[in-house]
Amino acid sequence: MHSPMRTPLGRVRGLGSARSGTHHFFLQRLTALGNLILTVAFLIIVMSVLGESYSTVHTTLANPVVAVIMLLALLSVTVHMRLGMQVVIEDYIHTEGMKVALVIGNTFFTTVIGLAGAFAVLKISLGG
Repeated sequence: MHSPMRTPLGRVRGLGSARSGTHHFFLQRLTALGNLILTVAFLIIVMSVLGESYSTVHTTLANPVVAVIMLLALLSVTVHMRLGMQVVIEDYIHTEGMKVALVIGNTFFTTVIGLAGAFAVLKISLGG
């Protein structure tokens, strides 16, 4: 007997909605916690260089610890952004083709943003 709450694909695969939804929920909460911690570190870094010269700011951002904090913040924020937008898209877009296109676009957008930020941080930290 099959459950009426499952989609036909879910019945074929034998997976309920909780199978991927739980992981998505957990990852979104984990990145939210990471964002909280990393945002505090980011604000401390930014406030420490307010009003400083370009060379002082560049030297601070070139510090390996600062660079790692910035890279972790970029990763956490972009993953969290992708997950959050995916939920919005899945909840409010009802046309299947449009939903798929927007989820793909969301993934590409957040990947480009994350890679562009990582490139900038790495260029500064590695002496570019």
